[in-house]
Amino acid sequence: MKFRNLLAVLAATAVFAGTAQAADLDTVLKGDQREKANAARDQYRHPAQTLEFMGIRPDMSVVEIWPGGGWYTEILAPYLRDKGTFYAAHFPADTQSDYYRKSRQRFEKKLAADQADYGKVKLTEFDPAGGSEIAPAASADAVLTFRNVHNWMSSGNEENAFKQFYAALKPGGVLGVVEHRAKPGTSREDMIKSGYVSQDYLIALAEKAGFKLEKTSEINANPKDTAKHPKGVWTLPPTLALGDEDKGKYQAIGESDRMTLLFSKPATK
Repeated sequence: MKFRNLLAVLAATAVFAGTAQAADLDTVLKGDQREKANAARDQYRHPAQTLEFMGIRPDMSVVEIWPGGGWYTEILAPYLRDKGTFYAAHFPADTQSDYYRKSRQRFEKKLAADQADYGKVKLTEFDPAGGSEIAPAASADAVLTFRNVHNWMSSGNEENAFKQFYAALKPGGVLGVVEHRAKPGTSREDMIKSGYVSQDYLIALAEKAGFKLEKTSEINANPKDTAKHPKGVWTLPPTLALGDEDKGKYQAIGESDRMTLLFSKPATK
């Protein structure tokens, strides 16, 4: 009987430990919910250091903007599952874009296939033109966007986008941005064409929306990247837009040079 009681205690301890581990970032990063191809890109995207820089904790309310195929969702959803709230602000369901519609459908399928990790995800919408609610107003502790700003620039909606982030954040909340980095002095036209955005332009954009720059990081920097390629940033991995042409050259460069920035919404005006 004593032996059975000991087994029961050990079993209960194991369950408790498993629950605790769900909020441990290192455990999440090593979890089976991550696709192998996604995990292989950690060397370029540095998720642990990036989320630490942005101050993301497991008890926070966090919005990820345009999660695409779910690269960061695979990390953020289980990390925030037990104590926090995770909003995945994907493409609008009624989008006229075939690419956006199929991307959202694949994302929805991904969430539905793994209720243990994604069952608590709150799927919302983000339309950079305006009118979408990524999260209830003034409710989020953090809004995060990874390599998206150049997309909104191409449609002329980058200012609207940052206004929506500001509206969703609590006073004192933070906006974390990772973006392909253009050289200083790059024209807006060239930024749109290349997919690289200058750091000064992005900072000015955020400050115009009311944000305050808190700090910058070189976590995702790549000094090998000149930001001058035939097909813009898409020349580099993982897209490799030129196919086999100079493939070894671009693989040796690796993924793009990226700025990593943290802004805050002032606690008081």
